[in-house]
Amino acid sequence: MKSMLFRAVLCAMLLGLTSHLFAQQVDVYSRPLQYQKTRDYNALHYRIQLRFDEQKQMLYGENTVTVAALRDGFDRCELDAEVLQVTAAKNMDGRALKFEQSDSTVVVHLSQAYAYRDTVKFTVSYQSGNPPIDNTRYGTGANYHVGIDFLPETEDHPQLISTLSWPEGARHWFPCNDVPGDKVTNEVIATVHYSYKALSNGRLVSVKEDREAGTKTFHWSQELPHSTYLFVLAAGPYVVLKDSLGSLPINYWVYPKDVDDAMRSFRRTPEIIAFFNKEYGFDYPWAKYDQATIPGIGGGAESTSATVVGQSTIHDARADQDFPSHWLVAHEAAHQWWGDLVTMRDWSHAWINESFATYGEYLYSKHDLGEDEGALNLLRKKNQYLNEARNRYKRPMMFNRYNHPPDMFDSHLYPRGAAVLNTLRWLMGDKPFQHAITYFLHKHAFQAVDSYQLMNAIREATGQNMDWFFEQWIFKAGHPVFEISSTYDATAKQVMLNIAQKQEVSEWIPVYQTPVLIAITTKNGKKVHRIQIDKKEQQYTFAVESEPMLVRFDEGNYLLKEWTFEKNVAELVYQLQNDDAIGRMWAADELKQHLHASQAVAALMGSARNDSFWAVRSAAVDVLGSLHDESFEPFLKEIGGDKKSNVRVAAIKALGDLRKPELAAHFESTFQNDGSYIVQAEALRSLAKCGTTDAQQILKAAQTMKSPRNVIQRAAEWGIAELAKK
Repeated sequence: MKSMLFRAVLCAMLLGLTSHLFAQQVDVYSRPLQYQKTRDYNALHYRIQLRFDEQKQMLYGENTVTVAALRDGFDRCELDAEVLQVTAAKNMDGRALKFEQSDSTVVVHLSQAYAYRDTVKFTVSYQSGNPPIDNTRYGTGANYHVGIDFLPETEDHPQLISTLSWPEGARHWFPCNDVPGDKVTNEVIATVHYSYKALSNGRLVSVKEDREAGTKTFHWSQELPHSTYLFVLAAGPYVVLKDSLGSLPINYWVYPKDVDDAMRSFRRTPEIIAFFNKEYGFDYPWAKYDQATIPGIGGGAESTSATVVGQSTIHDARADQDFPSHWLVAHEAAHQWWGDLVTMRDWSHAWINESFATYGEYLYSKHDLGEDEGALNLLRKKNQYLNEARNRYKRPMMFNRYNHPPDMFDSHLYPRGAAVLNTLRWLMGDKPFQHAITYFLHKHAFQAVDSYQLMNAIREATGQNMDWFFEQWIFKAGHPVFEISSTYDATAKQVMLNIAQKQEVSEWIPVYQTPVLIAITTKNGKKVHRIQIDKKEQQYTFAVESEPMLVRFDEGNYLLKEWTFEKNVAELVYQLQNDDAIGRMWAADELKQHLHASQAVAALMGSARNDSFWAVRSAAVDVLGSLHDESFEPFLKEIGGDKKSNVRVAAIKALGDLRKPELAAHFESTFQNDGSYIVQAEALRSLAKCGTTDAQQILKAAQTMKSPRNVIQRAAEWGIAELAKK
């Protein structure tokens, strides 16, 4: 009889045989099977020396490679190398070595055959220009420049040199074994223009100036092993803002023009690292932590001890209310443990990196902003995944079918993974979960890891066997789709709850087995019952003292799920006024079906005005706005004064959907005077819906305004297109 672990491996190998089981727009199961690369050596150290000619956009490099043979008779060493022209290879005594280069590799023929575990050292010399690269060949976006890039000065940034090594970009700036599972120590010795500062991994050993040549040489040493996709180099006229956490140096590398705004984006970094030190039970493991801004990326690219983030991370004071950077700082900081300290053995286990980092966003959000904001953060992650699952595909989180590694980095890996980890934590309990991940990090520090080692660590650290959970949530696809109903028997004083799983069940999408919390509130208070779901349809009976005011499925919101639960107006109104934030938002949305009832409308108006959490207020406004009722105009104008910009957006949108030309002046005033970029953008869209003659001029002027993520420009362009329809 096969064990669960063996079945999981077998599942990953045979997924392509069952693509017919899934009605989806993208057939991920037809993608080719990928396996960890076979190799005959372990890379130990790379000593990379680089010299740049910015005018010619040329790179001249040497990589002194140290490897350990994994077989007897080791007489040739193959390295990944793309867009690099290898010019020489030599022994450490200077003797030339023969080499052969293809479009993707260089094979160095060694001077002798080495025995198993012998250490071998040689140097490869090479050069490269700034060739145009079709990034779609590597599965990345057209603007994501893998490898090294010479960036000319623009209005937005100074002249820069930067690298992007994820996922397979390292081979574009130095020859190496460019796979996640082969961890090495390294040095980067970069000679750049004298006005530049150069950043890389690890500690700064020295800076040497050559006045005659007009250069500076920065020597960085990464003395603990990490993977090649985590190597980084960024050079330019950066200003380095210094910070710290105790003895840990923390620095922010920013453009000169961004100095005044930079700390708004990065100032919480020490607090975030301190939070993760405690959360993970493993102190930050690297020599320092730097963050540097570069163009060409929207979020960040974690690199060991030196993360690069998109330059749009820096924002003005007005943008901070709607476009804070702390979630990104938290995500990339979490990677210093999840991805950098322990790294996926190959891309099929990439969820270990990204799910934990995305879960780190949620954990810090809850720590920093409170339970409601944390719960909303997690709900949004669940909805991001559900959108992908409904409209594109469903796949297991551990998955070895892809064309390029970036195929794996989707909403299954990021938000779904975060939600799944939150469920795992609830099932295990806070302390056992933390004990397990701390044990895992310490046991496998600076190693490549896989999903099975995490399963083993949970058993070893806590005694809990969570293999069943991994089988459902990591090795299989989909999520439960619940259809729930409840009835009350006044004679027997019982609540009867029916739970049916409606997801399409197949060999790869199971009938889920999971505990769930059911909360029943009566006039005597609330009682929470833990039940076990393990069948396609089940009924449960609960004794109560009186008719329930609220029957709550999944108290605590721990499950990743789709669900329907029909309720009457009275119960929904009670839930809107008394449940947790996520339940109140759900009740507001459900009341959309009951807007004919004055009780529902009154309750929604009350929540829009008075709920303590802005997301509930916003949800209530959205539902009321769906009526397109002109009688709500005074109420919506009142809500337009809410202290939270998101609620004001909902009110402005609802007013705009009335499409009344008489409201144009109101929208123009809002655009001119509101302190939020997103409210201004919504005011432009609503102005366009009014269709007045003055709108065109205002929208054209707004097209030239700068704003975070170009929200003003995009709203103006939408508005101009909307006016053209009239």
